[in-house]
Amino acid sequence: MDLQQHALVVPCPAQGHVTPLIKMAYNLASHGIKVTFANSEFIEAKILAAMSDEDKKQCPLRLVSYSDGLESHPEQRNGLGLIDCLKKVMPDNLEKLIKQINHSDNKEPITCVIADLAVGWTLEVASKMGLKKVAVWPAGPACLALPFHIPKLIETGVIDENGSPIGNELICLAEELPLWNSSELIWSSPANLTAQKFLFDCSLSVKQAAENASIVLCNTYYELDSFSCAMIPNILPIGPLPAIKNLNPSSGTFSSQDSTCLSWLDKQPSNSVIYVAFGSTTVFSQKQFNELALGLELSGQSFLWVVRSNIVNGSFPEYPNDFLERTTGRGKIVEWAPQEEILAHTSVSCFFSHCGWNSTMEGLSHGVPFLCWPYMWDQFYNKKYICDVWKIGLSLEYDEDGMISRHEIKTKIDNLFSGDGFKTNALKLMEDAKKSVNEGGSSYENFESLIKYLKA
Repeated sequence: MDLQQHALVVPCPAQGHVTPLIKMAYNLASHGIKVTFANSEFIEAKILAAMSDEDKKQCPLRLVSYSDGLESHPEQRNGLGLIDCLKKVMPDNLEKLIKQINHSDNKEPITCVIADLAVGWTLEVASKMGLKKVAVWPAGPACLALPFHIPKLIETGVIDENGSPIGNELICLAEELPLWNSSELIWSSPANLTAQKFLFDCSLSVKQAAENASIVLCNTYYELDSFSCAMIPNILPIGPLPAIKNLNPSSGTFSSQDSTCLSWLDKQPSNSVIYVAFGSTTVFSQKQFNELALGLELSGQSFLWVVRSNIVNGSFPEYPNDFLERTTGRGKIVEWAPQEEILAHTSVSCFFSHCGWNSTMEGLSHGVPFLCWPYMWDQFYNKKYICDVWKIGLSLEYDEDGMISRHEIKTKIDNLFSGDGFKTNALKLMEDAKKSVNEGGSSYENFESLIKYLKA
């Protein structure tokens, strides 16, 4: 009897990383691969607390955990200190974990490590233990192509050895790709050069880990960005994961989802509601938060708004005077929401988003146009694809005071609602996404190739 293949999946301990890796792990399990999913102890506790009893019963993965080494410094879990600490403690902790699993499960030992490139050093543990090595890049392929070009960018004098732009010129990786703004590279942090150097070094580590992996999985489909995919060795696009049926959409969330918004959406007319959600890390000033609220009110449209308890400089926001009373009936505010179910709902007309890659793929998979308000990292470049390449959204512009004004928000909402092309283009991409993950599609075939590699 053949040994069942057993994959250890290791995400970076952050919401935007766990979400796509857990979906990919569910898909592996549905193809007959035994999957153990390793979170830090802190993250595993959050996931288990947010899971329903039914989800726990039906979960096809074995959830295990390791120490992130920050038990005595929990405040560092939200900053760059997390990655620094993980680099020191994670390799040994994971090696011990694999040995423990193999000792207790000697008939089905771990045969492969599938690791998030943000914690790419995990693949060195796989090398040391003679296991297969698969990497996962949870962002868009163009943002992985960028680290591969770092040596050339340094050599041609575009950036220095710390990743800082030498001039203000736009950066071209290939004629077919959108230009990079030199102040919006994935490691850019001009206000904090220490953080920028750290993120730049992380980008170099990502490149090295990707080169060492046998396969690099990416949550996209080849036809969506074939030029970026062509720049990355061993890339295997297997998405968009949200377009794959039968993958639990609520799996891997860190917070309990308020599903009352779904019954509220049921009562709204078709294509009438703006869904407003800026991910798990975006923060606003109180003044900017007020402008956002007043812009939604000024638009006259119904809205469903996800407002995290730490969205205003790490604390709960105050709403403009009487805003909640004035918008009663056409506004619904929740702290966390079942995003994919919302985007699939017929009453949702557009997605007001920070343009994180998971949200981008979720909106695209459900044919929803975007209003784009990126906050950091890859989100600025994702916005260029949404607005300039795929033409499924509009971008908001800052005024001379560095604010997105209520009038700008109202104007762009009006433009998005009155423009036919955005919805048409979004529906076309949705159909392409579904084709890619269904039998015969490029991502479907790529996933079959992954399964063959794991079973070989």
